[in-house]
Amino acid sequence: MTDTDAVHSAAAIAQAEIDGLTVEYCGEWFRVDPLMVFGVGREAELSVDDNPFLHRRFLEIGRVDGLWWLANVGSRLAATVTDGGGRVQAWLAPGARLPIVFGLLTVIFTAGPTTYEVILHSSQPTFLDNDPVASANGVTTVGTITFTATQKLLILALAEPMLAREGSGRSDIPTSGAAAKRLGWATTRFNRKLDNVCDKLDRVGVQGLRGGISTYATNRRARLVEYAIASRIVTRVDLLLLDGPHPEHPPSAANADAANADAANAAPEARHAS
Repeated sequence: MTDTDAVHSAAAIAQAEIDGLTVEYCGEWFRVDPLMVFGVGREAELSVDDNPFLHRRFLEIGRVDGLWWLANVGSRLAATVTDGGGRVQAWLAPGARLPIVFGLLTVIFTAGPTTYEVILHSSQPTFLDNDPVASANGVTTVGTITFTATQKLLILALAEPMLAREGSGRSDIPTSGAAAKRLGWATTRFNRKLDNVCDKLDRVGVQGLRGGISTYATNRRARLVEYAIASRIVTRVDLLLLDGPHPEHPPSAANADAANADAANAAPEARHAS
């Protein structure tokens, strides 16, 4: 290495130290060394879990040509990546990589029945929150998709464990049967509505919900949760809807009798007051 090369290398290292990157997971913070590759997986610099469905090294973070990059080095799993505002989203398939250009980047991925969320913090982001970003290389600007009340309830029932937890970390995706029970629906009804939601998102280009031309992906519930949370289709505030009166669920006969009795008891008092 010549003296000029050494000076350039030292300058690059100094800039990388200024443009720091940290990884947040389950309340722990990890500073990424600009001269090293930082891995996320079952056996990596960040070992998120001993989940056998998770790759030993699934994601890698490194600095190349003055930019931080996130790469999927796994062979089966994909990750959903979104900016801090939930406006821009990418589906990071095996072998793909993307530059880390936002101050906050949320990475959501599922291995088996468990979904994980890791947050990347950049101290010198290329784009600020209000900067326009063009769609390219699999990165899409999240648009508005309208869901019916029952479709949103279905998404909430699946996303509830992830929305209810504090901070980044892991959570389990409910089975269709468990989510249907949470809503008081028959499993067949739940699956039919899940088909409708997946069809709607597939038509607007959301990846990972279909396994083929006419078949649904086996992990579509997990992919739906990843997309819904990354796109802010559902948030923690919406969880209140799960315990409220559900659409298409008329009051039971017992509740109706109780309401009528309350009204009858209140009527004499109203007449007395008048």
